[in-house]
Amino acid sequence: MTKYNKIVLASLVLALATSGLAQEAASGNADNTYNGLRAIGAGLALGLGAVGTGIAQARIGSSLVGAVAEDPSKAGSLLLYFLIPETLVIFGFLALFILR
Repeated sequence: MTKYNKIVLASLVLALATSGLAQEAASGNADNTYNGLRAIGAGLALGLGAVGTGIAQARIGSSLVGAVAEDPSKAGSLLLYFLIPETLVIFGFLALFILR
């Protein structure tokens, strides 16, 4: 990860955190803050899980194609390794509904 990517990621996280904590001064209702942070957490749970899965499956997929090209009989067992990272999205989707 380059220095530029780290700066962009940090500024995105800070922007999301400040928007979650923003509220009207006259409101004084803590439920609004809680609901906003809960929505941001649910979105991050699903979004970061999907990004992680995409990165993992890209690397695993290229290795899978190379291994199957050498020995096609291993395609079924290697496909399982390709599908394992998909559980990250399923857990993120579950967290989305739990936090809702």
